Amino acid sequence: MPVPVRMPQLGESVVEGTLMTWLKQVGEPVAEFEPLVEINSDKVAAEIPAPASGILLAALSSPGTTVSAGTLLGWVGAEGEALPTESPQKQSTAPAQPTAGATAPIQKPDGVGFISPVVARMAQEHQIDLRQVQGSGQGGRITRKDVEAYLLARADRPAWEEPGSGDLFRTAEDEHPAGDRQPLDLMRRQIAAAMLASSRDIPQVTTFMEADLTAVLAHQEQVRAAFERDGIRLTLSAYFVHAAAAALAAFPVLNSSWADDAIQFHRDIHVGVAVSLGSGGLIVPVIAHANERTLAGLARSLADLSTRARAGRLQPQDVQGGTFTITNHGIGGSLWATPLVNPPQCAILGVGALQKRIRVLENDAFAVRPMVYLSLSFDHRILDGAIADQFLGFIVRALQEWPAA
Repeated sequence: MPVPVRMPQLGESVVEGTLMTWLKQVGEPVAEFEPLVEINSDKVAAEIPAPASGILLAALSSPGTTVSAGTLLGWVGAEGEALPTESPQKQSTAPAQPTAGATAPIQKPDGVGFISPVVARMAQEHQIDLRQVQGSGQGGRITRKDVEAYLLARADRPAWEEPGSGDLFRTAEDEHPAGDRQPLDLMRRQIAAAMLASSRDIPQVTTFMEADLTAVLAHQEQVRAAFERDGIRLTLSAYFVHAAAAALAAFPVLNSSWADDAIQFHRDIHVGVAVSLGSGGLIVPVIAHANERTLAGLARSLADLSTRARAGRLQPQDVQGGTFTITNHGIGGSLWATPLVNPPQCAILGVGALQKRIRVLENDAFAVRPMVYLSLSFDHRILDGAIADQFLGFIVRALQEWPAA
């Protein structure tokens, strides 16, 4: 019996995408789990695997078509099998329209061979002279991975640590004159629904503490050159994730979810980092098993996720399964914030702007230190303020006493 090929849910807030290309032609054999169709959205790119081995019997959606999660894309089965009568239910027949801020196709520079539409789009978005990119494909062709590697080498640090630069946490410019009325796109509706559910269904409280990053900055300066020799960009991001992951291991109740009549504890610690895409919405890439990674491993993961987020090349697994979230609201200069818990998680850590402030030391001496406010919003059904304060205090100590003995 033929097996349907359906559009998956690519992420918590990604509910539709554009079918870019079929990787097999109708009538060609395909193996189970072999990439079958390429789907792209503004936030995630994915190769959808074949659900079974057999022949691609039908491709019901054409390249350039916008499809929603659950849409029937095609059928895989044995040669000669009759197709069921089911037709696509959630397919939009209109060709995909350019997103806000999209620009005209780039002109291919002289001396550059064939480039795919994905490479052309990435070069346009990031203003890349493709003559500077070393191609690794057949005959020196420039591939998507080559462009991603170029972006990774060009970037100095993740954008959440570069106020006013980069694409990740940049505040979107106001593109709409006063008086305009802008319809909500699907992503904004999904975000609105999630935030409404968070504020309506979760009785949440926020607690604040302050951390002195003197030890962290000293350690960063001490090992930066060694990390760079290994091709690793060590940033403050890695320290925050490392400290939070250690705290989650020490306080498992923060790595849990509310389940009506029970608390669901999660075995694995998967830390999400909230990424603002300006007017394009919000996405939360996830660092899986964060507590099992070294500082260098976290730095590599953050650099990889930030680069692919800027390029719109996150995979579905990059945005799924988070058990705790970190958001850096300080990128715009904010000192304090009360971030909303990301359901079904039970807590979220907010990071404020890094500032030099006067700190009173233990001997009552005054010192100017690099300080940051940390906030923890948590589900009061799952834990009380005492545990929340202990958890946040653990993070503060981990940062102030870095490196841990």
